[in-house]
Amino acid sequence: MKANQNAFERYQKKRQSHWDDIALRMDDSKSMGSYYHRRLEQVYRFLVHPGQKILEIGCGQGDLLASLSPQIGVGIDFSINMINRASQRYPQLRFINIDAYDLDLNDTFDAIILSDIVNDLWDVQTVFEKIAKHTTPETRIILNLYSHLWEQPLTLVQKLGLATPTLPQNWLTVEDICNLFYLTGFEIIRHWEEVLWPLDTPVLSSFFNRYVAKLWPFKKLALTNFILARPSPREPEMNKEKSVSIIVPARNEAGNIESILERTPKMGRETEIIFVEGHSKDNTYETIEKAIANSSLHKCKLFRQTGKGKGDAVRLGFEKASGDILMILDADMTVPPEDLPRFYEALRYGKAEFVNGVRLVYPMEKQAMRFFNLLGNKFFSIAFCWLLGQPLKDSLCGTKALTKINYNKIVENRSYFGDFDPFGDFDLIFGAAKLNLRIVDMPIRYRERVYGETQISRWRHGWLLLKMVVFAAWRIKFV
Repeated sequence: MKANQNAFERYQKKRQSHWDDIALRMDDSKSMGSYYHRRLEQVYRFLVHPGQKILEIGCGQGDLLASLSPQIGVGIDFSINMINRASQRYPQLRFINIDAYDLDLNDTFDAIILSDIVNDLWDVQTVFEKIAKHTTPETRIILNLYSHLWEQPLTLVQKLGLATPTLPQNWLTVEDICNLFYLTGFEIIRHWEEVLWPLDTPVLSSFFNRYVAKLWPFKKLALTNFILARPSPREPEMNKEKSVSIIVPARNEAGNIESILERTPKMGRETEIIFVEGHSKDNTYETIEKAIANSSLHKCKLFRQTGKGKGDAVRLGFEKASGDILMILDADMTVPPEDLPRFYEALRYGKAEFVNGVRLVYPMEKQAMRFFNLLGNKFFSIAFCWLLGQPLKDSLCGTKALTKINYNKIVENRSYFGDFDPFGDFDLIFGAAKLNLRIVDMPIRYRERVYGETQISRWRHGWLLLKMVVFAAWRIKFV
């Protein structure tokens, strides 16, 4: 035990001395790494919204933390000279000279960042355990680390004096970090590669790092790996039942209304059904009015849509909802209402932060989905998995669920994408991805319509969906 402690202390003192010396020479040193660090700042600004409470482990002179415009920013580093530089450069932020192994701030944060530090740590698992004490269920842990493929090139440029020198590194893999996160109570949301061209070269650096680095097989050659994680869900106490609002967009669906009221199960503390009727050519609105008046099974609300499209109807319903959890149930009844408690339980127990229905797991009834619609769904499934970096097997299923708190966050950040989605599904999916929410697929059995006709035009809407994939790639993937 003592021998191990002595080895650890020698390791730390050597590194403290190294980074103290680097800090004293930073104003005079010339490095090829300035563009690389600017690119990291761009990626982190995409992942972390301004105005959050942020902790950076191994903050150096504070440039990355300051670039994120935190409401409260705290940086820690074991190098006193680095902390002094950071405090002088960014007096509006708080910098603390402390070893990550002694971290105990008695506080929690929205985001915790470890940029290019885990390969320099004596014991990564202990640092992750310290971080866990500073998290809430909503905290996001974001780290990046060099790829092992770049060990020799980086060593060479350091020897030539063109990059900041480092002491011998751990060279952990993404799989190593994911395993350490698992051992310390964290769950991986996604991981990906960045920075294929680390030099500041007009046109080339932007082209290679925004586009080529996101494509196979070139992404395997990238310089750094990013990993996004969250604390593993903790089971709530039994008295933490949530209230539920189910939004039912309904256009020309008069024949399904009574079944919706009869078959929708009660969930949580309270369940309300919000019908949003959208310019029907049949008597859907009057049917809903009558059904609500004759039913005492659920608390119900009815609104007549003023705009057009399912997306507009969903937004109106969510605006009027009072529940802690929001769900969408299409009025065509192709997704059975009896499946909704599964969505509720996934959110209540923290297994997901956005639950997406999937129709492509279990066999469908024969007329539930036409052949070309099925092909389109499978294509968009592949496209969205690639775009989001999370499994999303059926982006076009209308049944989705999330908390009201997270929906409000999507609304607050909606300007990033704009009002682009007439369906409502992609506004939610892209918004959830931008907020780094944990998206989970929920398999359901897809049924045949028993009343009315589909509102989807496979070719016209398919072309629109393809344009939305390109739009999402521009705003989410190639940043």
